[in-house]
Amino acid sequence: MGNQKKIQFVKLIRIILLIIFVVCLIRIGQAYYLSVSHERQQEELRNFLDYDNSISQENNIANWNNKKFIKENKKIKQGELSILKKYKTLYQKNNDLVGWIFIEGTNINYPVMQCEEDAYYLSHNFYKKKDKYGCLYVKEIADVNTPATNFIIYGHNMKDNSMFGNLEQYKEEIFFKEHAYINFDTLYEERVYQIISVFQTQISKEENGFKYYQFYQADTEEEFLYFYENIKKIALYDTKVTAEFGDTFLTLSTCFGQMENVRFVVIAKRIV
Repeated sequence: MGNQKKIQFVKLIRIILLIIFVVCLIRIGQAYYLSVSHERQQEELRNFLDYDNSISQENNIANWNNKKFIKENKKIKQGELSILKKYKTLYQKNNDLVGWIFIEGTNINYPVMQCEEDAYYLSHNFYKKKDKYGCLYVKEIADVNTPATNFIIYGHNMKDNSMFGNLEQYKEEIFFKEHAYINFDTLYEERVYQIISVFQTQISKEENGFKYYQFYQADTEEEFLYFYENIKKIALYDTKVTAEFGDTFLTLSTCFGQMENVRFVVIAKRIV
C-alpha cells in the first residue's frame, strides 16, 4: 500500500510539473507572438514614411543620421505650418503623431505620439488598439514645435529591447561615445540632438527633490542652471558636452530595474 501511494505521489508531481511546463511554454509563445507582431507593425509604420522611391530605406536612415538630410520639396499645409512630405501618409492615419525618433545602433526608430490623455499611449499602439508595448509619447503639456527649453519622450523598457529597451546601453560610456546623437523630427522640421547627460534616478517624493520630469521651460537663467547643474551632478559619466541658457533639450525617460519608481534617463541638447 505504501509503494502504491509513492507511485501515485510521483505521478501527481509529474502531472504538476507538466502543467507548469505547458503554462510556461504558452506564455513564452505568447510573448514571442506579441514581439513578432509588434515588430511587424513597426516595420509597417516605417514603410509609410514617404521617401524618394529611388533611395532605399537603409540609405535614408544612414543619410538621416549623417546629417545628409532628405530635403523634401513637396509639403502639405496644416494651418500655417508645412508638414514634411515624408510624414504625410502616417499623419493621415493617426493625427496624434507629433514626430519621429531614430538613434543609430539601437532599435529606437519609432513614431512619437501625443494626446490629451497623458497615459493613453502607455497601453495603446499607433492604431489606438490595446497593446502592452504602447507607443513612445510626450505628455499633453509638451510642445515639440516651439523653442521650449525641454520636452520629454516616455516609453516602455521592453524585455525584447523594443521601444526604449535599448536605452540602457547608454549606461556604458563607450556606447555613448559611439552613439552620441539623437535624430528627432517634428512633423515640420528635422532636428539633431547631442547627448549631454545619462543617469538613473528614483522618482522623488520629497518636495525639494530634483524632478527632471517636471522641467519643461526655463524663463530665467537661474531656472535653467538648476536643471542643467542637477543633470550634470547625477550623470553616470562626464559626456564633456556643455550647455548655456537659451539651449533646448530632449529628454528620454523609461523605467529601470525592478523598482516601480526608478527611471533611466538620457538628455540631449539640440544642435541642428
